[in-house]
Amino acid sequence: MTDADDRPFWKRKTLAQMSKAEWESLCDGCGRCCLNKIEYEDTGEIAYTDVGCRLLDGETCRCRDYPNRNARVKNCDRLTARNISRLNWLPSTCGYRLVDEGRDLYWWHPLVSGDPETVHAAGISVRGRVGLFEHRMGEEDLEDRIVDWPTKIPRRALRPPRNALSRSAPVKQSTQRQAAAESKRSDRPAKRRSRKT
Repeated sequence: MTDADDRPFWKRKTLAQMSKAEWESLCDGCGRCCLNKIEYEDTGEIAYTDVGCRLLDGETCRCRDYPNRNARVKNCDRLTARNISRLNWLPSTCGYRLVDEGRDLYWWHPLVSGDPETVHAAGISVRGRVGLFEHRMGEEDLEDRIVDWPTKIPRRALRPPRNALSRSAPVKQSTQRQAAAESKRSDRPAKRRSRKT
């Protein structure tokens, strides 16, 4: 039986127990949460679009101004340990959602693979799939940009390549130690972008 201290932090801590560094490292960098979404008031249904937040970098799938995102984008939602379970627009593959639901991270998550590129190689990220950015279109045209791929998990993301896990194991341990060491005391949650109209 494995000693509890040997398990990675996301298997032994709740979201609320994580340090700031651990919390931030739980983001897989897919960028799906930074796509504009439509929430239909009558049904509560969420529809994803291929329209990115104006701060989304379509290549890195990260925010171009992460520290100031809430000041620059008025409807950028802030993820917290308390609200994760209520955010029905989070992708099913989201690390925060998986941990909140008591599930493990996928093989392509950078904390597991040790490589931030695996989220792109697995076809999970928005890299190369953002059709437009919100500052280049009117909100009234958002419905014309509805897509279903952000709600799906590509086949290649379900099973790792044969050598993926054995190759990345030493890096994985290093990444976990670094996340844990960066901040022991801070428990401030991360903020993420979503647009619901």
